Amino acid sequence: MGRVILAWLLGLAFLTTGIFSWLTAPSPLGSASLPQHTANAANGELIYHIGGCISCHKGADATVPSGGEPFKTPIGTFYPPNLTPDAETGIGQWTAAQFVNAVQLGISPKGQHYIPAFPYASYHRMHTEDVLDLFAYLKSLAPGASPTKAPDVPLQWALRPATGIWKRFALHPPIMDDPTQSPAWNRGRYLVTGPGHCGECHTPRNFMMVSDETRALAGAPHPDGKGRVPSLQDLIGRGKYESVDDLADALSLGELGGYDRLASGGMAEVQANIAKLPETDIRAIAEYLASIK
Repeated sequence: MGRVILAWLLGLAFLTTGIFSWLTAPSPLGSASLPQHTANAANGELIYHIGGCISCHKGADATVPSGGEPFKTPIGTFYPPNLTPDAETGIGQWTAAQFVNAVQLGISPKGQHYIPAFPYASYHRMHTEDVLDLFAYLKSLAPGASPTKAPDVPLQWALRPATGIWKRFALHPPIMDDPTQSPAWNRGRYLVTGPGHCGECHTPRNFMMVSDETRALAGAPHPDGKGRVPSLQDLIGRGKYESVDDLADALSLGELGGYDRLASGGMAEVQANIAKLPETDIRAIAEYLASIK
């Protein structure tokens, strides 16, 4: 009887291990899975700015995305990597597939899950063509060396496999146009939801730390653990802005244009990045945000 129980326990252990391995295993894309696309570095630069890449990946020279500056979160400190085409410390030897896997699936070139301080849950919803354009733009930059620093985060050995399960709930389908809305509204939604990743800070999360899309952009605790990020819902109805044009001006001009409190909580860098977009995109973002009730 004892041997039968032991055999059952061993079988259960093997089954549990197998299921856990299946649930947590990274599933990277191969090169053959990428869309046929001629990269457009100019569009990649636009994606770079709406994504605010420099804000997290700046190096000692704040104008270059060579990484290494500390990024503090409630679970520890991360050191965002070098995005310049340096062959040793940057993305100079990365393939397009490795870049897409990192940005959209949160999988490193070594086949490990990235801890989602990197907002790939939002980037997962982007058009892969835009990610390839971003890769082309980054590869066009001057290389800059920057030492790689491991995250100062406890229990990474447990967090990384658990992230594989988290992704099954956190990665939502790509953004599709709503035919009932205007092209500008659809463009704005895409920029806000995907590359702009506004929901990473402005949308509350559930007990699994997955964004609660039923309360999209309703405000949430600040990622650094101090204070709250405000709601972006009903900005005109609540009297924050007078009109879509007023909101667009705020995004374009910021506090220098007389719009108070647009520099709080890290928004100064966000607004500065948005201001580099074409006027049509800035207004599209404003149109979409103004529609959220």
